[in-house]
Amino acid sequence: MNSYKSLAVSLLLGAGAIQAEPQSMLIPSDIFSLEYASGITGGAESGSVFFIRNYMDIYQDKKLGNIWQVDKQGQMLPLTSGAHQDYGLALSPDKRRLAYVSTQSGKPQIHLQWLDKKVSGQISHLTSSPSGLTWSPDGSKLAFKMFVKGKAKSPVALSGMPVGAKWAEPAVFIDDVIYRNDGGGYAEPGYVQIFVLDAQGGSPRQLTFGDYNHSGGLSWSKDGESLYFSANLHEDFRTAPMNSEIYQLELASGKIKAITERNGPDSSPQVSPDGKYLAYLGYDDKRTNYENNQLYVLELATGNSRSISADLDRSISDFKWDAKGRGLYIQYDNQGKTLLAFQGLNGKRQVLTDSLGGQSYGRPYTGAEFDVAEDGSLVFTYSSPDRPADIAVLKKGEPQLLTHLNDDALGHKTLGKVEEIWYKSQADGLDIQGWVVYPPDFDASKKYPLLLEIHGGPTTAYGPHFSAEVQLFAAAGYVVLYTNPRGSSSYGQQFAQTIHHNYPSQDYDDLMSGVDMLIGKGFIDAEQLFVTGGSGGGVLTAWIVGHTDRFKAAVVAKPVINWYSFVLTADMYPFFTQYWFAKKPWEDPEHYLKRSPISYVGNVKTPTMLLTGEADHRTPISETEQYYQALKLQGVDTAMVRVPDAPHGIYKRPSNLMTKVQYILWWFDKYRGSQEQKAQ
Repeated sequence: MNSYKSLAVSLLLGAGAIQAEPQSMLIPSDIFSLEYASGITGGAESGSVFFIRNYMDIYQDKKLGNIWQVDKQGQMLPLTSGAHQDYGLALSPDKRRLAYVSTQSGKPQIHLQWLDKKVSGQISHLTSSPSGLTWSPDGSKLAFKMFVKGKAKSPVALSGMPVGAKWAEPAVFIDDVIYRNDGGGYAEPGYVQIFVLDAQGGSPRQLTFGDYNHSGGLSWSKDGESLYFSANLHEDFRTAPMNSEIYQLELASGKIKAITERNGPDSSPQVSPDGKYLAYLGYDDKRTNYENNQLYVLELATGNSRSISADLDRSISDFKWDAKGRGLYIQYDNQGKTLLAFQGLNGKRQVLTDSLGGQSYGRPYTGAEFDVAEDGSLVFTYSSPDRPADIAVLKKGEPQLLTHLNDDALGHKTLGKVEEIWYKSQADGLDIQGWVVYPPDFDASKKYPLLLEIHGGPTTAYGPHFSAEVQLFAAAGYVVLYTNPRGSSSYGQQFAQTIHHNYPSQDYDDLMSGVDMLIGKGFIDAEQLFVTGGSGGGVLTAWIVGHTDRFKAAVVAKPVINWYSFVLTADMYPFFTQYWFAKKPWEDPEHYLKRSPISYVGNVKTPTMLLTGEADHRTPISETEQYYQALKLQGVDTAMVRVPDAPHGIYKRPSNLMTKVQYILWWFDKYRGSQEQKAQ
């Protein structure tokens, strides 16, 4: 082919022409082809399940989503459409109306879909975003929560400005304990309050007042005369953030009464179908880094409450009453998977499936939703290593997939095989679980570079779930190892509390033991080791390069580098200083610095890049800047990547995920070795 024709073909391909050979490997731009299910509700006797079909809009660079309906034969129909975000689905008691929040009008408003009439409409004109839509038992009202803006505090007013003059913007006065939030920026004055709205639309009525956030879950009493909600209405709520209670709100009088009173978080109230009991989640606060959420059932007539899950050494994340009130369906994580079980009021428990998950499409975190219908049908977001969340129904004890949202985008792609592993930690023989993801063309007779990817939290969990990041690393030729070192959730309270006031510590040994185990299998090039992680994983990545020079290169994402400065700049500092440390930083600076990666920067020889969102208020970018400057002073090859307008999660826009992956791969490729080594 002559040069003119080659140029013409390349221009056509660049403009989006179809290539003769299909792209079989996952590439970063495939992120915009991914979809996943969320907001699941329904499973009614009619067989319909309603959910949000989330997709990535490549033109707006946003995650958007519309409401879809799927029946038990897998037939799908859209209920809404357009370039906006729908969320917060709530099916009416008679199953004939679907309430939801939508940005169709440009701002989040409450909408109704009349399912039998197949029409929809906006029924609110609110000034802030509503959340937590909850139907009254008779279907006449919707309760919800909404932020009510207060007056800005300004003790100083400048005088003397001439007419027509343009002075600087006024100074912002701040005296609140929590004054900024990751993903939300600097807080406006005001509080979240509870409202009720007629289901026919109109003006909402505010039910709660006062300088407290009424931001927890909502549940109606059987007679529709009261609302139960969770909130922290204690005077010291700013400095005791975990001490929430369950409250009863009488609609007629506005009277609020505390239903629980222990020191600890009580949340997610749900009234039983017969109205006799109130179920909720909670635990006794012992100021540890982790406690299991237990399921409590309170008899409303007597006020007697008991835990019905005390024998379960796992943390319950969600629950729903069965239609007859004989027990509750519960959701919890176990060894990296998310389980659905039936918990009887008599204490007996039966696991129904371990196939929930798939909602964290970027990295392989746990995370799922489920719903239960009046006919006993259980529907949930389904997880698999090669697909983001689909919708499944539990049928005869086995999951039956109702949707296949990504078969078109991923069905023709060759993805990396995900394999579960267990090994012993060299620190103390503790059993550690992990997963290996192999390059799509893996050949055990060859040698591959190893990429260790570390989860954040630190008390969270990875599992055998789809991960765009990990699959892209594998497609680039790396064997990827991700594990759940000590401190991770889903292995019980003792396992998680091993790092209480002790982080980082032997979790380093857990990770390195996994690396050594894989090297021992013979297909890893021990001279081509790479490591990355975000948040808590960024902490451990920085800790690793400060304690070993075995890795060729590292990428530290959104880390904590100096615990002393972190707890004094992070958004949730009252929590971190009380639950992650025994004392305030100036009371025990030695302990703070002993656990800080900055203390070991003098040992670092590994080329290390840092990557953080500029709008990150959870692990502020000042942490990244400290390490960057320290590495520069040490003469270590380093670079800093700042993602504009990105909060702690980074994935505010789908392209941010591409940015993260491509910078990591670029940095590693820089140190990966010669082209001959790469081809081995």
